[in-house]
Parts: sequence; C-alpha cells; structure tokens
Amino acid sequence: MPPQSRPEPDLHGTATPGTDAGSHHPGLIVAVFVVASCGLAYELIAGALASYLLGESVLRFSTIIGAYLFAMGIGSHLSKYVDEKVVLARFIDIELMVGLLGGLSACALFLIYAWAGSPFRVSLYAIVLLIGVLVGMEIPLVMRLLHQRKQAFEALVSKVLTFDYLGALAVSLLFPLVFAPLLGLARTAVVFGLLNAGIGLWVTRRYRAELPQARALMLRGWIVLAILLAALAWAQKLTDAAEAGLYGDVIVHQETTPFQRIVLTRWQDDTRLYLNGNLQFSTRDEHRYHEALVHPALAALPHAKRVLVLGGGDGLAVREVLKYPQVEQVTLVELDPAMTRLFRDTDDLAALNAYALRDARVSTVNADAAQWLETAPGPGWDLIVADFPDPSHYALGKLYAVPIYRLMARHLAPGGLIVVQSTSPWYAPRAYWCVDATLREAGLHTAPYHASCPASATGASSSPAATQATGHRSPCLPDCAISTHPRWRRCSTSRPTCARRRSSRTG
Repeated sequence: MPPQSRPEPDLHGTATPGTDAGSHHPGLIVAVFVVASCGLAYELIAGALASYLLGESVLRFSTIIGAYLFAMGIGSHLSKYVDEKVVLARFIDIELMVGLLGGLSACALFLIYAWAGSPFRVSLYAIVLLIGVLVGMEIPLVMRLLHQRKQAFEALVSKVLTFDYLGALAVSLLFPLVFAPLLGLARTAVVFGLLNAGIGLWVTRRYRAELPQARALMLRGWIVLAILLAALAWAQKLTDAAEAGLYGDVIVHQETTPFQRIVLTRWQDDTRLYLNGNLQFSTRDEHRYHEALVHPALAALPHAKRVLVLGGGDGLAVREVLKYPQVEQVTLVELDPAMTRLFRDTDDLAALNAYALRDARVSTVNADAAQWLETAPGPGWDLIVADFPDPSHYALGKLYAVPIYRLMARHLAPGGLIVVQSTSPWYAPRAYWCVDATLREAGLHTAPYHASCPASATGASSSPAATQATGHRSPCLPDCAISTHPRWRRCSTSRPTCARRRSSRTG
C-alpha cells in the first residue's frame, strides 16, 4: 500500500489548501471580533458625543454614520496597495493607530468643544473620517492574512463576516447598557482603544517569527498601551475640566445614566441643572416657571385632590402642587430613576423642592410617561402637569404628539385640567403654536400663556409674571392650559404633528 502523501506547508509553514478558516489561526478570527466591536464603538461614541454637545441627534448620527461608512470604503480600497510581504506588519500598525486615535478621540473632542468651540465640527468629522479609513482597512488585511495561510476561500469569507457581525452586535448592546452608563464616553473610548492596542501586541507576539521588525512593533505597541493607560487614569479629570469650561461654574454633580447626562453646577447661591448639556433650571428664577406652570391651573381648581405630574423629576413642580392643602395625592412619573433619587435623597438638592419627594402624599413611578398612561387605571386626575423637556429631538417629540394628549385627556376627571410646558413663543414660535394646535387636534380647548425666566432666556424678559394670551376657552375654564418659559437654545424641527381637527366640544 503506497504511503499517504503529506500536504506541503505553505511558505509560512502553516495550514494546507482547503483548511477551514481559523482552524489553525483562531487568534486572527478573535481579532476580527475585537476589531469589529471597536470599529462600531468609535462610531457610536462619535454619534453620542455629537448629539450630547450639538443636539439634533438624528442629524448627527445620520451624518456620522454616513461619513464613517464612506471612509471605511476608502480604507477598503486603499488596503489593496499594501504590499503582500508586509500585510501582517501593516495590520499591526493600523491596530495601534486605531487604538491611539479612537481611544483618545472622545477626550480630545470634549476639550476642543469646551476650549476652542468653532473647530469642533471640523475636528469631529476629521476624526471620524480618519478612524473610518483605518477601520476599513482592517478586515481586508485580515482576510489577506488568512488567505496567505491557505484557508479555504468559502470558509474564510463566512467565518470572517460571521465574527465581524457578531462583534458589531455585542458592542451595540453593551455600549448603551453597560459602557456609556458606567464608564462615560471618554473612558469607554479609551477602553476600546486598549482593546485595539492589545490585539496589535498579541498579534506581534504570536507571529513574531514572521516579522523582521518585531521588536520595533512591540516597542510601539507598549508606548501606545502606556499612553492609553495614562488616558484611562486621567479621562475623568479631563472630562471634568472640559465640562467645567463648558458650563463655567463649579460642577457639584455629574452622572451618565442610560437615559441622559446629568450635570449640576453651583456658583454662590445659584444652582443649575443641565440635562444633555441643556439648561433645565436655575435656582435664581426657577420659581417663576414652576409657579406659572402649577398655580393658574390649581387656582382654577379649588377642589382638586389628585394631581399627576409627568416629567419634572427634580420635584420642583411637585413642591408647588403641595402648597395646596386640599391636594391629597400626587403621582410623579419620571423616566430616569437617577433624577428622582438625586432630588429625593441628596439633602441640599431635596431642600430645593422643600423635600417634596419625601412627602407621604407623593408617590414616584419611574417609567416612560406614554407607556405608563396606556396601562394606568382610568380617569380620576383633577390636574395633569406635563413638565417635559423641550422637544429638541425625535425621541422627545412623541411627548408632544396627539396620542399622548389623548391619553392624558382620557385620564382627566370631569372638569379637570392639563397644563403643558411648550417651549417659547418668542424663541421657538413654530414649536409653541404647534403644541397648541396638537392639543386642539387631540380634542382639547386651549388657553396659551407665557411666563419669563431670564436665566433660561439669556436675560430676555417680557413679563415677571404669567400673562394670558388669547386662546380657545370653554364658557367657564380652559380644558388645557399651555405654560412655558423661554429657552436660550433653538428648537429643532422634531415637532408634533400640526394637523387640525375640530373638537366635538362646544367652546
């Protein structure tokens, strides 16, 4: 019986033609998983950072994803110019460059936005394009490395793309649920940079026999790793410094939750709350807003006993409601549990709302307001206060739409009222009157009015007290009051639908 022929090794002394992809090179397949995860992470970090600092989240994510994918296409094209003899070394160099650039990207962008301002957009898209080009070169180079090792083409493509997509799935789930809430954007970027640098070092060590300049590559890898470790240690301090420059006052609390970025600043007797970079209140004049939000409606309801507050996790609207002794029950529905915890359990912040969230008459529900209204028991609320943030993006736009207003109306007791924060008739008149039209479309009569808060309107003030404008009124009381205060920031185009429908009610 003739002896069985033994397969000849390739020039690297590795697998034979037809070998299953990754069977002898699992490290390269693991590298695919890691680089895919890191590549998507940098894209998500850039989008989240731009949305946080610039607003208009749909526009930011759309343009960043488009630019990133375009850059990846350029990178894939450029990869064909890498000489076959140095593919492995260039792959390691790219991993180190991606790790360094991507890992430091969030810190750099924070500092540029806080201290330079105008170059931020140019810097943002330049960094996105550079990272995209480098990431676009990674997978083609890995496939060439596996092909050099005589992997079967069908299995090679299948396994590389499988682990590429699995890595993308993993980071798309972990980023919003784990990394961003626990580490913040700056440290999350550094962690993924460390992963890229780690892959570069591991591949260098694993295939050092094939690398003529393995020592130089290892040295570069350790330098990059040291820079990223130092950045990880200093990332929070850099972010704090950038935010201090951004807000101007001393930051007394900052927290990233699954829902938003919470920052509290203080200067002398002025405490300010910012959500995702947008000013929510200043203790210098927040009473103007919250008194105007609550008192006109409750003054018209002397027998109101049950009040529902949607949003307003700072408890300031609840504070005003509790000034009426006839009120027996207040339910606060706030999406972010960190907000209610902060303004209930922190003594100096709880003092701002007169410890309203600790009052026995107040019950707190941490849930999405629209979803809670769908499942809550039927009518019975004498007053519903909608104290939502301005509709500055599409996720908030649903809180100003016809369906939620109809849900609110369904939960009103006979003769009850709804009051809605509706941006500014001066700084965002289209949004303001769109809210009015949307309420009427939901079958409610409206009585628009306006109160001024100078701290939120960069000093502009039309009247120190609430003034009532012309509105659609029932013979006795309005079925819906619109309360607002000016905001310094521009309203986005994510507004509720402005379609009109005549109410069946008589006015």
